[in-house]
Amino acid sequence: MIEEKNGEYNPDLITLSDDDGKEYNFEVLDAVETDEARYLALLPTYDDPQKFLDDSGELVIVKVGEENGEEYFYEIEDDEEYETIADAFIDRLENFFEIDEE
Repeated sequence: MIEEKNGEYNPDLITLSDDDGKEYNFEVLDAVETDEARYLALLPTYDDPQKFLDDSGELVIVKVGEENGEEYFYEIEDDEEYETIADAFIDRLENFFEIDEE
């Protein structure tokens, strides 16, 4: 999900809104596609460096859906589905990042 152009780091960034309209920025770290759906592993990003330091570093995992030709991101409500996808992301990302599985 990370693009490199001319030796420069160019992350894939997205903005998501909660039910109250508050916006949050994320870097897309990885994507996993299964027979049923596509999922993204996201890491929150901040303009303020102190907020980045204060963040827990926990990944946000969303399910990608499509309605009327537009992509939407959904919270995974099924615990078993979430655990399966989270394990898949951990297996894929642990080679690149230090992951603490608490």
